[in-house]
Amino acid sequence: MSRQISQARAGQDRASLYTDITDKIIAELEAGRVPWVQPWGTAAAKAALAMPRNATTQRRYSGINVLILWGAVIERGFAGQSWLTFRQALGLGGHVRKGERGTTVVYADRFTPEDERRRAAETGEEPGAIPFLKRFTVFNTDQCDGLPEEIAASAVPPPPDEIEPQAETLIATTGADFRVGGARAYYHVTGDFVQVPPPGAYFEPINWHRTAFHELGHWTGAAGRLKRDQSGSFGSKSYAREELVAEMAGAFVCASLGIVPTVRHADYIGSWLEVLREDDRAVVRAASAASKASDFLLAFQPHAIDVGTEGNEEAA
Repeated sequence: MSRQISQARAGQDRASLYTDITDKIIAELEAGRVPWVQPWGTAAAKAALAMPRNATTQRRYSGINVLILWGAVIERGFAGQSWLTFRQALGLGGHVRKGERGTTVVYADRFTPEDERRRAAETGEEPGAIPFLKRFTVFNTDQCDGLPEEIAASAVPPPPDEIEPQAETLIATTGADFRVGGARAYYHVTGDFVQVPPPGAYFEPINWHRTAFHELGHWTGAAGRLKRDQSGSFGSKSYAREELVAEMAGAFVCASLGIVPTVRHADYIGSWLEVLREDDRAVVRAASAASKASDFLLAFQPHAIDVGTEGNEEAA
């Protein structure tokens, strides 16, 4: 009975968390703000563009936690993208300042109880796993005092003249069938190739790279790679879900390379809202899939960016 009560409470906590996250994302989209496209480089942004990291482990946060932490950086005017728990700050010889308000991030996973393992062993069946969810609070290094200088220092963005060459190298090293030409950008599912118009077709050269990474985000979902559902036709909910994944994957790759993300398909916002209103786990699942896609692409770099992640926010 106690196990049933515990599972029921865990289910309620998950439902509440997904609803809270989804409601906030919906509110942002309805207001015309896209959560994975922050106003980097404007008066509202003090922090340099970067993926959020844990200050102690240097591992990157992933999935929905990226959107949560990016949002907190902009909303509260933090100068850095490094985060840590109250105890981690103490462990580094520093402390969180009195009165500071933390930011809630999430960790979700599954575990198999011992009695379920025994039952499965006796019946020869696969053991069932129980999803669990954990919320925990992190603080930006701006909210702390006494941290070592190298921990408190903000990450230095790459020099502008290195960004485009790194992006082009990454595109080449993926080994994707990447074709330049035509008048529109797309990923051809059955042909398994990416097509992007020539750079001269774009108002800014960097927009060509942004577009390329959006389409390569789709490319990662092929059956021989990350195996996402790419069967949806234009206008369907499954199509909208895949576009949401590619939008965020492209943004995560761009941010990792020092390229300011932009919305590649703003005309899909209405269909994204429809999906999110219908399923309060859709944005968490999409963000998690986007992190897997961006990690898949970044792993092709000759000197691969450390894509180890802090926590796991799979939709349980």
